[in-house]
Amino acid sequence: MKFIKRLLIFSLICIALGASTIFGFYLYVKPELPDVATLRDVKLQTPMQVFSKDGKLIAQFGEKRRIPLRLDDMPKELLEAIVATEDSRFYDHFGFDPIGITRAAFAVIASGSASQGASTITQQLARNFFLSNEKKIMRKVKEIFIAIHIEQLLTKDEILELYLNKIYLGYRSYGVGAAAQSYFGKEVKNLTLGEIALIAGLPKAPSTMNPIYSLERATNRRNVVLARMLAEKYITQAQYDTARAEVLPTNYHGAEIELNAPYVAEIARAWMVERYGEDAYTSGMNIYTTVDSKRQQAANLAAIHNLIAYDERHGYRGAEKELWTSNQSAWREEQIVEHLKKEPTYGELSPAVVLSTEAKSATVWVKNQGEFTIDWNNMNWARRFITDDRQGPVPSSTKDILKAGEQVWVRRTSQDKADTPIWQLSQVPNANTAFVAMDPENGAIEALVGGFNFVHNKFNRATQSVRQVGSSIKPFIYSAALDKGLTLATLINDAPINQWDESQGTAWRPKNSPPTYTGPTRVRIGLAQSKNVMAVRVLREVGLEDTRQYLTRFGFDLDQLPKSETIALGAGSLTPVKMAQGYSVFANGGYYVEPYYIQKVESPYGDIEFEAEPTIVCRQNCPKADGFDTQGAEHHYAKQVISEQTAFLVREMMYSNIWGGGNWAEKTGWNGTGWRAQALKRRDIGGKTGTTNDSKDAWYNGYAPGVVAIAWVGFDEHSRNLGKTIPNPNIEDDVAGAEAGAKTAQPAWIEFMGQALEGVPEQERALPNNIVRVRIDRDTGLLTNKQDATSMFEYFLKGTEPKEYIQENVSGDIYSTTSGDELF
Repeated sequence: MKFIKRLLIFSLICIALGASTIFGFYLYVKPELPDVATLRDVKLQTPMQVFSKDGKLIAQFGEKRRIPLRLDDMPKELLEAIVATEDSRFYDHFGFDPIGITRAAFAVIASGSASQGASTITQQLARNFFLSNEKKIMRKVKEIFIAIHIEQLLTKDEILELYLNKIYLGYRSYGVGAAAQSYFGKEVKNLTLGEIALIAGLPKAPSTMNPIYSLERATNRRNVVLARMLAEKYITQAQYDTARAEVLPTNYHGAEIELNAPYVAEIARAWMVERYGEDAYTSGMNIYTTVDSKRQQAANLAAIHNLIAYDERHGYRGAEKELWTSNQSAWREEQIVEHLKKEPTYGELSPAVVLSTEAKSATVWVKNQGEFTIDWNNMNWARRFITDDRQGPVPSSTKDILKAGEQVWVRRTSQDKADTPIWQLSQVPNANTAFVAMDPENGAIEALVGGFNFVHNKFNRATQSVRQVGSSIKPFIYSAALDKGLTLATLINDAPINQWDESQGTAWRPKNSPPTYTGPTRVRIGLAQSKNVMAVRVLREVGLEDTRQYLTRFGFDLDQLPKSETIALGAGSLTPVKMAQGYSVFANGGYYVEPYYIQKVESPYGDIEFEAEPTIVCRQNCPKADGFDTQGAEHHYAKQVISEQTAFLVREMMYSNIWGGGNWAEKTGWNGTGWRAQALKRRDIGGKTGTTNDSKDAWYNGYAPGVVAIAWVGFDEHSRNLGKTIPNPNIEDDVAGAEAGAKTAQPAWIEFMGQALEGVPEQERALPNNIVRVRIDRDTGLLTNKQDATSMFEYFLKGTEPKEYIQENVSGDIYSTTSGDELF
């Protein structure tokens, strides 16, 4: 009894000493313990992601990769695997596990080393949020006390959810959501049992037990996890055997960019940083842009294909580098592969090395692709570039173009029946491009291309490049004239202008291009065929200052509009986005809408942080005051800046820019400068070409149902013009001659519209109120009773239609010889 009594006393003393020691430790470290209440509002460092409006991933910004998930979104097998492996008594202990600590202590005594861990999931969470990984007793003590505090604050499920979203799992992946993407390219809910087991085994050593670093170690660790799940009766023997047999992948799955729109992504990134500061990068917020994935893809292809076509017809500038000469030994395959790894890829363009040449073909090694043959039809465009205006002789064999040892650029054109890529010789364009597509009803930018390639050059020409607009400005000049009383049938003298300029001491002689003149010509034809001298005379009808003020209705800055009559020929400078903004007024019936790019911003868990409130076009039951300058701000209604009737009449002129007019069979037919878009076979489209002096800038601007699109091509060097080409018989459908809006920019617009309008039904022409249609004489614009080829129907604002009839002896057709294939 004495022994038992002494043992009890000793035990009580030990317990008291132990408790006192623990309490003493607690008092000692208490001032250093963090406030675990912050876990209630913890914000995990999660990359910011940018999406199209239809949910396609455009970009991801941030060092740490994390996809926050709620516990309900994680498969039950994953939770069981983590608990079985990391903390089988997780739901029984109160932050630390005395049994686990005792077991680990005995293991240390038995083996002489720490072969078993004793940290619970709660302790690991405490360490991840508040402590370092240093192996010191005091850190372990703090870890236990923090874990106890966490257990008092949070439920077990809340702790497990935080842990599974916070823990590092290798390859910049934090949390099980990011790990599932990095190692398997899947969402967590789609993982197999074997894949779940692999992820559950990563916390032990994420950098060395992942399958990319070591497949053997990852497989062994996966099997340990499966054995623990089997021991804990979470899975059956059959499930265990099936999961053990799964083959693990060994490749890394980066953030899967689903839509190429880097210039839009950069706009979104800058907007987020300006609004939320540098914390935006780790906020985990999802930015949904206004971009439509289908139209963005169409814009990408159209703009770049058109730019490359322009560049290639001007000639081949030679190899990028010469790696070895004919007098030197050819590089080994390993040398070539290693060299190409360091070379950039620009979208469709990949670097390649010429291995050998034959009379009509060349063998090349393409970066990340291997060895391929380029046949003659895919390189024979490459006559030598001399200047922007001159090209060398047409090549007759491969030796005129390539030689072994050269590093060149190639692009994939298609695949043959065996799905083998077909490569074509190419080059990085010297010129550049921009393309914008906008919804005219609310200003949403649905597609934007800011240049040839974002990696090559990050300057956004769609939003930042202020370029002369050329004849693209003419619809706005003509719109002002219509509001002054001119009609589509008004005759304007298409004749040379010779005006002395005292300030310059020279005569100003604006000319048509080509320099042909047809005398008195109807306004519709003047705009459709881009008659320069007619535009100047139309400007004079309105007045220079009145015209400048009128143009501000479209959102154009007054200080960017010249204070001279050269404004009628496009001497002013605007960005492509500004042009889209202006042309949208005509497309939507006269309303000014501002472009916008960000539709909404969501938190990592789907809460709305920001939602755009764009100005929208409202045509019925909208509270508006009289006039065109009132905006219902509380409803975000777009203000009407020109009448619906004026917008309709301008669209009619732009319609004729594509479809012309008259009757070719009766020899009264004529084309506008945009006639190439007739290939779209749609009667609900219209547009306007634009070319500046010396062809430094080429534009095409136009509308279709629900979309306005702007295409621009030019050199970043403002002094360099787009030049001209001579015919190349090696190129099918080669377009030679001087570069201009219709030839250089419009093909991109046509290709885009062909894709963007797929499935969009053609719309009938809707007449606004107070628009009348009367029969006029083609030559004079006066009323006529004739119903032959000398007459046509024309639209007028009610009250402005002609009142006089043509005299019977007036005849003649002054339009039958116009070609319509002008530059401007």
